[in-house]
Amino acid sequence: MAPDKRSQRLLDMDPAAREQALNELLADVERGVLTWPAERPVVNMHCHSIYSYNGYGHTPTSLAWLAKTQGWHALGVVDFDVLDALEETYRVSDRLELRVSAGLETRVYVPEFADREINSPGEPGIFYFVGMGFASQQPPASAAPILRGMREGAEERNREMAERINAYLHPVALDYDADVMPLTPSGNATERHMLVAYDAAARRVFPERERLVGFWADKLGVDQARMDASLGEVPGVNDLIHSKLMKQGGVGYVAPGPDTFPTLATVADAILACGALPLAAWLDGSSAGERALDELLELNMAHGAAGAVVIPERNWRFADLEVRRAKVRELDRLMATARAMHLPAVVGTEMNKAGQPVLDGFDAAPLAPYRREFVWGADWCCGHTLLARHCGLGYQSAWAREQLPERQARNAFYAEIGARVTPGLETTQRLAGIDAGWEPGRLLEEVRGW
Repeated sequence: MAPDKRSQRLLDMDPAAREQALNELLADVERGVLTWPAERPVVNMHCHSIYSYNGYGHTPTSLAWLAKTQGWHALGVVDFDVLDALEETYRVSDRLELRVSAGLETRVYVPEFADREINSPGEPGIFYFVGMGFASQQPPASAAPILRGMREGAEERNREMAERINAYLHPVALDYDADVMPLTPSGNATERHMLVAYDAAARRVFPERERLVGFWADKLGVDQARMDASLGEVPGVNDLIHSKLMKQGGVGYVAPGPDTFPTLATVADAILACGALPLAAWLDGSSAGERALDELLELNMAHGAAGAVVIPERNWRFADLEVRRAKVRELDRLMATARAMHLPAVVGTEMNKAGQPVLDGFDAAPLAPYRREFVWGADWCCGHTLLARHCGLGYQSAWAREQLPERQARNAFYAEIGARVTPGLETTQRLAGIDAGWEPGRLLEEVRGW
């Protein structure tokens, strides 16, 4: 499908503006002015949106449009600490008849790994954890305080960090409410929003490039040539500023501990209470925690983890051949272990930083052997999402546990649902006719006839 200027309006911060743009584009589809491309065996099930941070400014609507117009097999939208993108993601994907799932990512504390790094570099015991396939943006009463605490905790940490950085960067300082909060539509600001705001604040104080570069070089302790090369023409996410101010050793950084984040058990229980899929996130196999892969995954499974989140693109694109080979070996180990434990792999690229690819390199030699598994994992996730949303028969439901007690059979059932059924108004009507008393075989027989 050829690019359309109206598709740029799908990135608008105003939901009404992007809804109008989508309506106009879909009207052209109905008239045959625009046509959909053929579907391809590619997925991105881990896209952040503007409701946390997307490096390209994507909204849930623009992500769904991107996926549909590029022929993706499936889309997953994941934001840090919040479910704010959920309703828009599902509503738009239904209109586009696009396979979809949505959820959140957060950090948790794992007491059993308190002395080992896992997937948050330099932070022993801290673990990135994902929940996918939420049926509703409104959590049940048992989970609501946990999800609310995740949002509030993130804001509290950011505000405290800003206070420390403001004191160090004088005369450059942020007004968190005025400079940071407007950068995100629902108040869920991240460190990346803060980086953009600090960059902009420094440019206001030092409008001349030479003075701007000198200020940052002095504050960050780097030479001016390196600083000049890292600063773009407009404010943005600057990795150098990030590493020197917000990461370990920076003035804004405070090492997390048991009281900083909720425990793995607490968050997993909240995700399960929502009927969603807890997923263990994997980085690259280099940490002490990830080297103990069996132990780590078994612990996650004991808390209800149903699959593994993988960002494979960052595990093979290395210029150094030996580094690349070592990373690929770790990816192979993760995939083999997850397969043996019947943990589907849910993959994506995040896009929470400009320059990250929109899709994984599925044709690259290290990833090509796993393409079918990656698509199958997306089908599994989307199959659960469909039945959870429309029938209350998701992967974690009492129906699924009774009818499909074995993990392998349950995975296969939801993967087939996801492969055969795509969202849409007709699908919603058909799923409404599903009888909760049906056995899985009867339900599949019905679906195969659609």
